[in-house]
Amino acid sequence: MIRICFVCLGNICRSTMAEFIFKDLVKKQGLEKEFLIESRGTSADVGSDIHPGTKRMLDKYNIPYSKHIATQLEKRDYEKYDYFIGMDDYNIKSMKMLFGTDKKIYKLLDFTNDSKEIDDPWYTHNFTITYDEISKGCKCLFNFVKNNKC
Repeated sequence: MIRICFVCLGNICRSTMAEFIFKDLVKKQGLEKEFLIESRGTSADVGSDIHPGTKRMLDKYNIPYSKHIATQLEKRDYEKYDYFIGMDDYNIKSMKMLFGTDKKIYKLLDFTNDSKEIDDPWYTHNFTITYDEISKGCKCLFNFVKNNKC
């Protein structure tokens, strides 16, 4: 089983968007039993639902999602997942500080030809760009974990 945890700051915008996009990719390939896909946030702002802007984008592209409660990443999560996929450099730094290592930690767009940060739409209010970048990153991540290439 391939165990992936998507990580952003608050676990209501980017990481949840990535979680449900990736789940949809996996489901369309009939591989749900081969993956564990979840998301977490690095901040202590827990308990919130998915941001309405994220829901709008998932609805626009017919990507199913379920009830979600923002959850903070914890040190004990390290043993649960094979990949921790952050959205920006701050997420990566936070995970390295929490886990004390950079093994298993990646930035989502590092799997693409455009290795950059995915801006937080909480601040930019541009969920369209966020969706496009996360969708591209998820497709390349899927190809990487299944075929070791993008």
